[in-house]
Amino acid sequence: MPAVLRDAWTTVVPDLKDRHGPLPPLMLALTAVTGLVDAFSYLALGHVFVANMTGNVVFSGFALAGAPGFSLAASLAALGAFAAGALLGGRISHRAHAHRGRLLHQALVLETVLVAAAYATARTADPAHSAVRFPLIVLLGLAMGVQNAAVRALAVPDLTTTVLTLTITGIASDSRLVGGPGSRAGRRAVSAAAMFLGALVGALAVLHGHQSLPLLLAALILAAVTAAAFTLTRSDRPWTHP
Repeated sequence: MPAVLRDAWTTVVPDLKDRHGPLPPLMLALTAVTGLVDAFSYLALGHVFVANMTGNVVFSGFALAGAPGFSLAASLAALGAFAAGALLGGRISHRAHAHRGRLLHQALVLETVLVAAAYATARTADPAHSAVRFPLIVLLGLAMGVQNAAVRALAVPDLTTTVLTLTITGIASDSRLVGGPGSRAGRRAVSAAAMFLGALVGALAVLHGHQSLPLLLAALILAAVTAAAFTLTRSDRPWTHP
């Protein structure tokens, strides 16, 4: 089997004796959640991201320059909510750092509740209305901040669940074509594909279904990953150690 395909396969179906055990496919699921949530935030809430903070920093500059369609208040709200969520996620990470399965489960419980609350809000009111838009930005920003803090603490290589710039850079710069080791190219490609798929499904749901549908899908995925993570909280295998 070619190395790229082997990398991809062991990411989707990992060896439980590996250093990161069952975590890689769960990280892929969270990557797809990111695509779904950012598709909703960008298309239904205006030009704002709730997971991609680089985009919000750039959008803030656009707004200050007077570019149409960008809101400084929305970008700052997303940045603030994300930072607050990262604080909460960091608190969970430091409290449960001794067991990676428990860390992931505790963070996911909170994230699932926040995304489910956002779905309930978007389902019952117009997301574009300012009285609804900003609570949604805050709820989703908090959720994605929690996710990012937990994923950062878990530190599964090339599976950050939100930032793909370095992932795509690694595919090219580590390629055997340039004399690199070519390592983990399959894992990196699967991660990018998960983000793409989440964004594609989320955009189709917003444009051709109900605006809140991406949040429902994200909440269902999160619920499934949370249930899977719960089964890992009792594990004592080596991958659970920080």
